[in-house]
Amino acid sequence: MKTFTWSLLTVSSSILSASSFSFSPPPASKKTAADLSKIPIVICPGFGNDAIDYTNPLDQGEEYGFVNALIKRGFNPDLIQVLPLKRYEWIRVAGGLFDIPNFYTMTCTPEGLGYGWYIKRLRRTIEDLHQKSGGERCLLVGHSAGGWLARACLGDGSWNVEQINNNNANISEDNTARAVDRVRALVTLGAVHKPPEKEFEATCVTRGALKYLNSEYPGAFLSNEGISYVSVGGDAIVGKEKQQQKEVAGADDEEKIGSEQVNVVYKDRGEGSASSVAYTSYAAVSGIGELTGDGVVPLEWTLLEGSKTIVLDGVLHFINEAGTTLPTDKWYGSDAVLDRWLQPTIQYCILDEAGIKGGNKKNEQQSNIFDSIQKMLSL
Repeated sequence: MKTFTWSLLTVSSSILSASSFSFSPPPASKKTAADLSKIPIVICPGFGNDAIDYTNPLDQGEEYGFVNALIKRGFNPDLIQVLPLKRYEWIRVAGGLFDIPNFYTMTCTPEGLGYGWYIKRLRRTIEDLHQKSGGERCLLVGHSAGGWLARACLGDGSWNVEQINNNNANISEDNTARAVDRVRALVTLGAVHKPPEKEFEATCVTRGALKYLNSEYPGAFLSNEGISYVSVGGDAIVGKEKQQQKEVAGADDEEKIGSEQVNVVYKDRGEGSASSVAYTSYAAVSGIGELTGDGVVPLEWTLLEGSKTIVLDGVLHFINEAGTTLPTDKWYGSDAVLDRWLQPTIQYCILDEAGIKGGNKKNEQQSNIFDSIQKMLSL
């Protein structure tokens, strides 16, 4: 038995030595949290939104803004950039009407007349912030339509620096970089990531641009190159068809019917309830109204294939109750909600990337081997 034990120890020692293992406890990490002040953030507004919606929502004051909530968590205000955008500029989407025949054959592309202006501006904003931060990779936060447009901005991963500012610039190896050199992660909040169900595809408001995006650059397309993807969706309102002369809310979905205040508004306007308004919106996005979601986008449509997905109960689409001017503190970017998706995002996209994790894979492997040896010696 002594001979067997000595032989086993000798073999075990050789294996561990050859694998460069050590049983001494790992040194404590000097870096236990990300330095958020160095991470540039670009916020990509949703359809119809103005940059001010993310800084001073509904003129309530900057203390209620998404940007201020990020600053409170340690991000540098000088490195937070909302895509410069005025509400009236969204009329440019109507330029897609002149994208003939694509607009009428549902074959538009994201960089066509309807949305190409947004994508080009977003690339320019990312490039400027990348340079301003001293070469740091940006964290993109795409809200609503800004989520799929940010995916389109990343495209196939090629990044032509000269063409960002000059349409006539020639493409060459000298002025082409990779998106991964500029962007570390894309987080989408209540974004639409797929067109309506097949039988309803003709109703897609992007006129084929979203379908093209999913065909050419599906899911977390650049994750293998080092860009992380996180998609966040709210589960707050169940869509139900409007029913005249009945109670605004049924007992079956008491927790997903909207606030009493907003339901009174909808009822007074003859729109039914938050559930019926959500039904109409969900049907426009997906073709199906009886789904659950954030009141504007159905949950299933907000979760990008291949990404880290985060579902937030009770979270609404934006700064106001859908279709009203009633402010809410239950939207993705509010101070009360932000940490529910930001903390897991930081862990997934920043700390894990830097190797700052809850455990140490190498030491876990060593521990497993050591446990196995102990069991063998006890036989």
